[in-house]
Amino acid sequence: MPRKYVILLALTLGVIVLDQWTKYLVVRDLTTRFDGATTLSQRLGAMYSPAEAPGRYGLHFQPRTHVEVVEDFFRLRYAENPGAAWGMFRDLPPHLRGPLFHLVSLGAVLLIVFYFRKLSGKDPAEVWALWGLPLVLGGALGNYIDRVARAFVIDFLEAHWYDKAAWPSFNVADAAICIGVGMLVVDAFVRKEKPASAPANA
Repeated sequence: MPRKYVILLALTLGVIVLDQWTKYLVVRDLTTRFDGATTLSQRLGAMYSPAEAPGRYGLHFQPRTHVEVVEDFFRLRYAENPGAAWGMFRDLPPHLRGPLFHLVSLGAVLLIVFYFRKLSGKDPAEVWALWGLPLVLGGALGNYIDRVARAFVIDFLEAHWYDKAAWPSFNVADAAICIGVGMLVVDAFVRKEKPASAPANA
């Protein structure tokens, strides 16, 4: 298998596993979702089965506690996002929102794979795209798993400023997508086509 596809599979699967594992830990430790579930299979069933109607706070899984990592600046707190990044389109009716996100997610996956196939995997100038595209792909698939399983994405990373200003909650998949997109922006500058040199005068 060519080296570039090894990178694609390893990094994509690594992001997906890390994303889903951290979400499992958050649901286990910060919500009541697993109360009464004594085995791993029961917990996974509770996590990946369609959620009931929202309860208190408008959440499907009820929060138990949160963790202050850096007081006044950063915490781990369970949140749900039925929309896209930063909650966009969350107010769309479910019968419209679901198909829209399925189309967008699958379209993004196809576009990423198409672009990745065009890379030679040998040109040092491609390094930003070679590593950035799998990060975006892994992040997109990590959140897509959430949408397919329960129609909302689990977020838990919350950066804020003394509770006066806050960045929208995010997760490992979101972080991978942002880092990957940043690397693709760098790639656009690194591999920017240079104008052909003018032919020398005879």
